[in-house]
Amino acid sequence: MLGGCTTAGRGGDTQPQAVPEEVIALAAPYQDVATARLLPRDGCYWYRHEGPVETTLLPLRTADGRPICATQG
Repeated sequence: MLGGCTTAGRGGDTQPQAVPEEVIALAAPYQDVATARLLPRDGCYWYRHEGPVETTLLPLRTADGRPICATQG
């Protein structure tokens, strides 16, 4: 199951794993889902954003701006 997440912040690097099709379908189109990964720290998906000055992890978001997280249970 997937759900909204209120935790935001910078994530640490982890090994990329296959992102479920459900997550890809929810993600807004401007994000690089090929670099997305689930961070165990907060249970949310983050993707690698390469900006003009630095590369950082950003929360993977839906088209309406909600973070995409895996629900536990």
